[in-house]
Amino acid sequence: MHDFTVLVPEGAYASSVAATQDMLAAAGALAGHAGAAAPRWRTCSIAGGLVRLQGGMAVQTTRLPARHGGDRSIWLLPGMGMDTPGRLHERLAHADAVALARALARHARAGGQVAASCSAVFLLQAAGLLAGRRATTTWWLAPLLQRMEPHCTVDADRMVCTDGPVTTAGAAFAQTDLVLHLLRERCGPALAQAVSRMLLLDARQAQAPFIVPQALASGDALVARLAARVEAALPHPPTVAALAQEFCMSERTLSRHVHKATGKGTLALVQSVRWQRARTLLETSRMGVEQVAEAVGYQDATALRRMMRKTAGATPSRYRPSVATAA
Repeated sequence: MHDFTVLVPEGAYASSVAATQDMLAAAGALAGHAGAAAPRWRTCSIAGGLVRLQGGMAVQTTRLPARHGGDRSIWLLPGMGMDTPGRLHERLAHADAVALARALARHARAGGQVAASCSAVFLLQAAGLLAGRRATTTWWLAPLLQRMEPHCTVDADRMVCTDGPVTTAGAAFAQTDLVLHLLRERCGPALAQAVSRMLLLDARQAQAPFIVPQALASGDALVARLAARVEAALPHPPTVAALAQEFCMSERTLSRHVHKATGKGTLALVQSVRWQRARTLLETSRMGVEQVAEAVGYQDATALRRMMRKTAGATPSRYRPSVATAA
């Protein structure tokens, strides 16, 4: 019996596949020292054999068994690296993706757990596994996932999200966060912590610090204009009511449009713009925290720190570049 089945789609993100294998191999090597059982895992694909990955790489796989046979392993999908809705729709129409979705649905119906990161989360959607659940995915594709599965609560701010037997994670390198999370669940916190220390991996709880509001608009011209308008107005961001009036629509219509495009409300979009501006100033300027707070419209540094803890689980000092000191 296996603990994990790494299920590799054709053309998967090479680094996502490699990171998954390296972390599971490290877990196996460290299990004895951590007082845990070594995880048992396999790398599979629909057809088996050599599977081509992005960047001209490939990985050897075994064929996924046609019968479930009491499989209680967590089926783990590495990211597929699809960066636009068009490429994603085209990829999901391929025969192997359709077969993967069917296999995932069968595994879930038999009581199995499934997990995916980045655009591979859309394979879980195609399998009908996200309706009525909370999930995350790569943040710039979150609005598309919400449109494709309106009965799913898409939380683009989360790095890893578990709802019942389904675990999802954010953009491609969130695969490391996903594997750490699953190791902690299946093999215990001591082993997950040992892998984290050995490979110098930090468990991150949120994608929010990495979200760029203009990119989140996913090509929506109105939302891009809204984000630009808010940024230009800092440190005095307009209220939602003022934005609605300026763009000649009701607050409800504006909110509906923003949510459809981004999965967020209008106020959350405004806060995203302020957060990104604060982070940029912290990373690239010599301004003090009080000055940064003032520049983005907060009363004082305490309010900025509170917002950053809530949004990113970090304090402003985390975004200050380290300064080397002479001996």
